[in-house]
Amino acid sequence: MVNSYTRIEEFAEGQLLLVNKPYNWTSFDVVGKIRNAFKPLKLKVGHAGTLDPLASGLLIICTGKMTKQIDTFQAQEKEYTGTMVLGETTPSYDMETDADQKFDISHITEQEIKDASKQFIGDIQQYPPAHSAIKVDGERLYEKARRGEEVELRLRNVTINEFEITGIALPEVNFRVVCSKGTYIRSLVNDFGKALNNGAYLSNLRRTRSGDYKIDNAFEVMQIVDIIRELKMIKD
Repeated sequence: MVNSYTRIEEFAEGQLLLVNKPYNWTSFDVVGKIRNAFKPLKLKVGHAGTLDPLASGLLIICTGKMTKQIDTFQAQEKEYTGTMVLGETTPSYDMETDADQKFDISHITEQEIKDASKQFIGDIQQYPPAHSAIKVDGERLYEKARRGEEVELRLRNVTINEFEITGIALPEVNFRVVCSKGTYIRSLVNDFGKALNNGAYLSNLRRTRSGDYKIDNAFEVMQIVDIIRELKMIKD
């Protein structure tokens, strides 16, 4: 893990960086910002587990030889906190696109909301959102979706270990989810709305943990960039 005693050469040997991905940044934006900070040094930099642009929170960044372990970090259990909005759906299952359907939520009770979450705990199947980074024939699904093309979605097996409703202030519902890799929280929220014979979309999402690594120990992107720049100056 990086600290004030880390030498710039150690990044090539392999470092694990815990970064708080900002809202509206892609995971690749974070990788690019950190990779550019190393210039003119040419260093491998990669991330373990993509976060959507509209999500924030823990992003694990690997440098140098540590990039060989990305698949291992990516496979770890994840924890998220978030907010869903009941009574509407969007094509992207989040706020990237405008609402396409609206539903009456006046009859939905808090108990029904809490009961609905229980049916998702365990091994489940879900369709990924059409607006996702999954590649089909070498192209991201979201690229096809944004052109209005029909995309074939395939069911995925995922595991939900915990799905806790942490607050209800309709139409908003706050939640916490602990899940396996590959879980789309947007799809979980969309399916949750269907379970209530209603609709729902994701309005806020934050990854708080990946394996044993927690957001509490993460750096801001520019903190990491400043540390790298300072270490380069010391070396020079």
